[in-house]
Amino acid sequence: MMPLLPEYKMLPLRKCKEGACRVFLPLLALLFFAFLLSGCRTYYQKQQEFQQHFRAGNLTEAARVLESDRRADRRRTRLLHLMNQGVVQHMLGNYNESNRFFEEAFVLGEDFRRNLGDQALALLVNPNVTEYRGEPFELLMIHYYKAMNFIQLGDMDAALVECRRLNIALNALSDRYNNENRYRRDAFIHNLMGIIYDATGDHNNAFIAYRNALEIYEDDYSRLFGVGVPEQLKRDLLRSAHRVGFTDQLRMYEERFGIRYQPGRNEDTGELVFFWNNGLGPVKDEFSILFTIVRGSGGALQFVNEEHGLVFPVPASEKESGDLGDLRVVRVAFPKYVERTPLYASARLRSAEETQTLYLGQNLNAVAFQSLNDRMLREMGTALLRLAIRQAAEQRIRREDETIGAIFGLLGAIAEQADTRNWQTLPHSIHYTRMELPAGTNNLKLELVLPNGNTARTLSLNKDIRPNHTNFMNFHTPDTRR
Repeated sequence: MMPLLPEYKMLPLRKCKEGACRVFLPLLALLFFAFLLSGCRTYYQKQQEFQQHFRAGNLTEAARVLESDRRADRRRTRLLHLMNQGVVQHMLGNYNESNRFFEEAFVLGEDFRRNLGDQALALLVNPNVTEYRGEPFELLMIHYYKAMNFIQLGDMDAALVECRRLNIALNALSDRYNNENRYRRDAFIHNLMGIIYDATGDHNNAFIAYRNALEIYEDDYSRLFGVGVPEQLKRDLLRSAHRVGFTDQLRMYEERFGIRYQPGRNEDTGELVFFWNNGLGPVKDEFSILFTIVRGSGGALQFVNEEHGLVFPVPASEKESGDLGDLRVVRVAFPKYVERTPLYASARLRSAEETQTLYLGQNLNAVAFQSLNDRMLREMGTALLRLAIRQAAEQRIRREDETIGAIFGLLGAIAEQADTRNWQTLPHSIHYTRMELPAGTNNLKLELVLPNGNTARTLSLNKDIRPNHTNFMNFHTPDTRR
């Protein structure tokens, strides 16, 4: 694969009576100022105090750290700041406050406009000087949390609004990408929509959403993320087909799943849909690749890395390529995800009468890795274009003033950094189940299971169940093995 980088033009050098300093010092100052803004640490390292409190479950302290950051609204990570505040307030049970932050994040994501000045500066420094716009799956998860908040507040109409927003966002994502080998459809989000429609009595839309989720789990998730169809989804699809009166569909799915539908729900019972947010999603870091800049005949330039078999041609005239000098070896930084493996591999939910397995519905860790992999060639192309522009500028400055050129090159090398920003309070994965419970207060046991099959912890949870209603509960264990 040999994608072409966008063509660039070198500005002609203008000499002045005062010498080269007047020409190049403003450029040097700009690079130095931008370097100070971007910094050398990753986004995770900059959020260390907050992350420590959040991972330890000290949510009040985590909220205090976020609230005390007076410059957060002026930084280029405002979206992440709002989403982190939304998660913390959600976990504290402050659902209205959580939704206020998430709604502001949603509006910010919807109104995102590229700043041409920032984009130009990013080609000189690094992408961290631009406003963070959010990954598609991150923007979808805003609605997950908002829907959970509205459900806890008893506002099912507002939860349905989030379903409609989700549907619009999913359609836009599907229209944007046609490649079936990339993340373009979200099975869990369709499943969530079905669960909410189901809870409000809209069984027709619930059936459609469940059926869409089934298709995506089978066609995309099993192949891209190793996530099969949750057993609970099969049961929900059978139940919704029965309630809508789709007898033929019910019989077809019964035969396909090998499950016989059994009507349930007595008048003095209610259903509990329990979501377990397990662990923490990956953090973004960076890795570097050394490229050799090779100049061929007619001014052709190539960035070559023989170890990885990478060759990126850069269109340039012979005059422009001359500004890069002879054979050179340069370092280019690219983003990568680092997994934070959850401490627990699975969980069971126990009531006085039964035990239910929690089924994996979403693997956000795998979605994140796939999303970055989908655009990795574009990331490489942008990074190499940035380096080519900076290297050419350095060579032209050196011809006028060796000292200034050396300083420019040093600052540029230090400023070379990948975009390491991402939403780091998302869970690693989401599991869920549905359980029929008697009306009133129920004492539940959440058994957290290690990879070896042993139960590590058993947590006691109380839940008031309204009869003839779908009740919801979600619980986050941020424990990781690193």
